[in-house]
Amino acid sequence: MGGLYSSEKIAEAFSYESSEIDWCEDNYRQCSYIVEFFNTVSNLIFFIIAPIMLYLLHPYAKERNLAIHLLWIMMMFVGLFSLYFHMTLSFVGQMLDELSILWALAVGYAIWLPRRHYPSFIKNRSTFATLVMVVTVISTASSFVKPTANAYALNCFSIHLFYILAVEMRCCTDQKALRLARLSVALWVLAISCWVSDRFGCSLWQRLNFSYLHAIWHILIVIAVAYGSTLVAYLDANYEIPHALPELQFWPCDRWAVGLPHIVLKSPVKTQKRC
Repeated sequence: MGGLYSSEKIAEAFSYESSEIDWCEDNYRQCSYIVEFFNTVSNLIFFIIAPIMLYLLHPYAKERNLAIHLLWIMMMFVGLFSLYFHMTLSFVGQMLDELSILWALAVGYAIWLPRRHYPSFIKNRSTFATLVMVVTVISTASSFVKPTANAYALNCFSIHLFYILAVEMRCCTDQKALRLARLSVALWVLAISCWVSDRFGCSLWQRLNFSYLHAIWHILIVIAVAYGSTLVAYLDANYEIPHALPELQFWPCDRWAVGLPHIVLKSPVKTQKRC
């Protein structure tokens, strides 16, 4: 009986609409196999932006550390699991979605947090990265016992990252970096506004027959991550590989007002990495 009960619980966790979360978009309106159609297909933006960013950041990653590519690899997993979650609204989909975001944040945190912001008992990046991964593993395990643990872990990582970025930008004089910082914050605020409005203002948007703010959130947050992570990577390059003369540029054309930011190394000389 115990085994049967466990099997039933597992099957229930994978079943459609087993999650307690249901976004504003009408369910099964476009397709009988997809619970939230636009919230699902909007995740395809992850698989467009991520490969481009992997390509654009490769010269910097090759000079600094190829582990930097892990962020955008993780972002593709975020897109995949978010797609699965919105397609099924299953509890397993929700957990995979939230945990992939947690791990993507943890990767960025471990790779890019400036060493001068480390706790006094940590002397190098490998030790700090190990500590971050241990905390993330504990948070991941805790989430299966208490799913709300994800929210606390995500908030801790994201709030501290924003604080560090604010501290770093206070002494920055590079106009391109300052512009990128303003764009990153603006995109993040707009994305969060869409998320909050969809989650807590659903009745209003349904009356206006516009229930797609969560889909817009997917698009905006990927672009915000591209802008924000490139800014952090640029600051890291100035700290760790200043000999490479890093410079911010936008793709496909640096003169355009919009585009994807990336780092150009004017003097890429492969050197021994500092950890």
